[in-house]
Amino acid sequence: MLNNAKVGGVLILDTSSAYGNAEEILGDVKAGESFKIVSKYPKCDNTVAETFNNSLKVLGIDCLYGYLLHHFEAYRENKPVWNDFVQLQKEGKVDRIGFSLYEPWELDQILKDGIPFSLIQVPYNIFDRQFEPYFKQLKEMGVEIHVRSTFLQGLFFKDRETLPEKLQPLKKYLIQLDEYAASKGISVGDLALNYNLYNPYIDGVLIGVDNKEQLLQNFASVKDIEINLDIKVEELELLKPVNWQ
Repeated sequence: MLNNAKVGGVLILDTSSAYGNAEEILGDVKAGESFKIVSKYPKCDNTVAETFNNSLKVLGIDCLYGYLLHHFEAYRENKPVWNDFVQLQKEGKVDRIGFSLYEPWELDQILKDGIPFSLIQVPYNIFDRQFEPYFKQLKEMGVEIHVRSTFLQGLFFKDRETLPEKLQPLKKYLIQLDEYAASKGISVGDLALNYNLYNPYIDGVLIGVDNKEQLLQNFASVKDIEINLDIKVEELELLKPVNWQ
């Protein structure tokens, strides 16, 4: 599957020591020889340096393209932890350092603190554009922007007629999505993926796949189309999968 990814133009692989044996698998197939790798420091008892160096060891590489603080709480509770990331960068072990965030207020705090970071990963899709107001400023700062949740954790593919009661308020927005995709002659998946791919501020779009077929389908979804769609979701709390239960 990684060969297909390389041929298809994938440049970066996103992983973490918290993702089971993901790093070991990438190390076994020598993924670092063909791709840039971004990993993350999770909540754990080990120091940043210990966790980072172990990631390098299991990945079988000398440096990472990016290293992110996986949980903002770890920074908020112990801000000096960021110095460890800066030190790794100074030692030439990682090109870009930054944060994986979930809420705009987390980014507000980081910007207020004035710390130097060069990579950020945030949720972003047609419905959830809460981080969009920051994109221009981040690019001016030289920050690379990676986005996840392109398909909003699968919400865009759910049957509109059998949505759980809690998600019913989102039905009208999903219908708007369907209508716009139909007007363009594309699928909702095509629409969601290209919406992110063609955002001029976004440097990387993270997509999770389980097999080669899903990967190839994502490649086939890339279209040369113009998208002018502005769906304003009012029920912002429902855009967080943690609130779907």
